[in-house]
Amino acid sequence: MTEPILTAKELRKRYGDNEAVRGISFSVLRGEIFSLLGPNGAGKTTTINMLSCLIEPTSGTAEIAGHAIPGDTLNVRRAIGVVPQEIALYDSLSARQNLEFWGRLYDMGGKELSRRVDEVLEQVGLSDRGKDKVKTFSGGMKRRINIAAGLLHKPQLLFMDEPTVGIDPQSRRRILDMVKELRDQGMTVLYTTHYMEEAEELSDRVGIIDQGKLIALGTQDELTKIVGEQETLRLHLNEEAAAAVAAIDGGAAATDGRVNLFAGSAGVLGAAAVDHQIVVSVTDANAALAGVVGRANTAGLAIRSIDIERPNLEAVFLHLTGRGLRD
Repeated sequence: MTEPILTAKELRKRYGDNEAVRGISFSVLRGEIFSLLGPNGAGKTTTINMLSCLIEPTSGTAEIAGHAIPGDTLNVRRAIGVVPQEIALYDSLSARQNLEFWGRLYDMGGKELSRRVDEVLEQVGLSDRGKDKVKTFSGGMKRRINIAAGLLHKPQLLFMDEPTVGIDPQSRRRILDMVKELRDQGMTVLYTTHYMEEAEELSDRVGIIDQGKLIALGTQDELTKIVGEQETLRLHLNEEAAAAVAAIDGGAAATDGRVNLFAGSAGVLGAAAVDHQIVVSVTDANAALAGVVGRANTAGLAIRSIDIERPNLEAVFLHLTGRGLRD
């Protein structure tokens, strides 16, 4: 059995009266991609910040590559690479100069540093832009240099905190492929995201986090078994239906966030508004379809198309919380 490279036990972080992380425990196995999946504000970045020794836990402990948190900060930082959610680059410097700066912080220098800068620039597909100033780069290219900086010192464990936020689809595709390549090369990755499709594509195991708590953990097959044989009806709405979706969430929703539009409709287990979509969890999609469409039409929702989906991580989140993943 593969051994854990990271073990977290009852990690908590409190800011005044706000408990951002509420006693989470999990492990990351060597050589796997482990994703923390949850909406914005769930506690993902706070967890990464504690594990990378940027902030101290209010309580709880962790161990990375045999080094304790809190306590062995220097050795923990040597064992990890961090790709933060915010771009950590100097616009007035070239890509190579940025990487050389970060490399020196890891006591790298001389030919070793020059060689590693060449290697990571090639790894992220930017060898031909190494001498260009970062301010001339697109958002996706900056993200890739951010990743290169985290890889410079060949860490045992790489933290990637929402690395595809705010970039174009092509750059996002390149980063996702890069993450899988890193895993294939033996890298262990702890990846945070609020995009269900990213977690489904990348992850060996997934921890679902919401409101500071880890509410489920396992492989995708293990997690989807939580919802049993449920299916999902995804109603894609016309752009102008956004106001109607907002009205459902703001007016007809119960205090726990559940959408009440389909309450009492045969076979409906739960529903939520997500972007310009209504996601409805049902026992039998074919049997429930007519009733769901009828309720939506009565509410004035203009349906553009409908998808029927097998259980997925979004269905798990809806089942566990009563809310859509991006609420």
